[in-house]
Amino acid sequence: MSRLFGTDGVRGLANRDLTPELALALSSAAARVLGARDPGARPVAVVGRDPRASGEMLEAAVCAGLAGAGAQVWQVGVVPTPAVAFLVSHLDADLGVMLSASHNPMPDNGIKLFARGGHKLPDATEDAIEAAAQDSTWQRPVADQVGRIRWREDAGERYLAHLLACVPQPLRGLRVVLDAAHGAASVLGPQLFARAGAQVVTIGANPDGTNINDGVGSTHTEPLRDAVRHHNAHVGLALDGDADRCLAVAADGAVVDGDQILAILAVGMAEAGQLRDHTIVTTVMSNLGLHVAMRQRGLKVLTTAVGDRYVLEALRDRGLSLGGEQSGHMVMPAFSTTGDGLLTGLSVLARMAATGQSLAELAALVTRLPQVLRNVEVHDRSAVVGSAVVAAAVAAAEAELGDSGRVLLRPSGTEQLVRVMVEAGSYEQAAGIADRLSSVVAQL
Repeated sequence: MSRLFGTDGVRGLANRDLTPELALALSSAAARVLGARDPGARPVAVVGRDPRASGEMLEAAVCAGLAGAGAQVWQVGVVPTPAVAFLVSHLDADLGVMLSASHNPMPDNGIKLFARGGHKLPDATEDAIEAAAQDSTWQRPVADQVGRIRWREDAGERYLAHLLACVPQPLRGLRVVLDAAHGAASVLGPQLFARAGAQVVTIGANPDGTNINDGVGSTHTEPLRDAVRHHNAHVGLALDGDADRCLAVAADGAVVDGDQILAILAVGMAEAGQLRDHTIVTTVMSNLGLHVAMRQRGLKVLTTAVGDRYVLEALRDRGLSLGGEQSGHMVMPAFSTTGDGLLTGLSVLARMAATGQSLAELAALVTRLPQVLRNVEVHDRSAVVGSAVVAAAVAAAEAELGDSGRVLLRPSGTEQLVRVMVEAGSYEQAAGIADRLSSVVAQL
């Protein structure tokens, strides 16, 4: 049996891969494994979701599983993933459950779990929960030991107040277009930026249960780019379905990706003396241009495997203050225990307001190298990793690129695919090398 947990919780086609029965079993197991801090005490859990129609069904199953394991359940409704993480810490809860498949299309859904303090789970804890979900011998609570389920009406307001306190720089004079991806931040997002002082134009903020991420949001920036130009806005912000990531659009419609946002925040924090050890954390997929820009400013870059959980682990282990991914996940441990798209957007706008510079001017500190990514289907992705033929082809490509580019081969964590990424001084060179390497990989 394959492992249920992926790089960000359990995810799959709702009601086929991710069923109410599985959601009930996992949430019950999570309550038992993460448990209350004091023997005999009742675990406390926070449960939120994005607006997918299947979230209503899965939310009922999760709450039943938690209460059936004796937990006190706080339902907080449709809120961003980072809001659940914040509320777990803020309400001193023992665990949190977020029902979302992030940027995936509507038919999918997912279960993201948070431990005490609002932290994502290490592999060992996920494995323990998976094992507990298959244990039918545990002693169920009865009578008054069964948990209760209550609504937390003030959850959204508490989260907004927290974000506004994190970035006190007023945003007056800035016109922003916010694309909420018909997702979890469709209500809270516009409220946040208006209360921070910005003039807000909103698109993608009419969720109907079926339209999340449908042609909008961080994976479809064309409508945002058009809206920014149409409304003569200073900046556009694109969230994903659960609002844990954010990309930006400059006034001319150019997309500003996570690498550029990370650089903007890094320079600002360094100037304020807030960038611990003068180091940022990012993944191996970050553009070489980010590394060059940071080196030119005397800052260091620590790289991890792909996935915001690995960025989070490095930040915690090293005590660092800023990390992020090209996809738009940004983590600032002083304010959040996970990626937070709304906090990221606020921070970018605050930097614009503080410096008087446009987003394009701020983003210009990173010169992105052309990057080509190929997904190559293979019979055995592990065989590619140990192949001497592939290693020789990679070495030849690296010799050709020298210091002006790089090569990365990465097996997929869930599919029989190998991702071939090449950066070079020109798109033509990057594409040519990527195609040659893809051909070698495909022949194994």
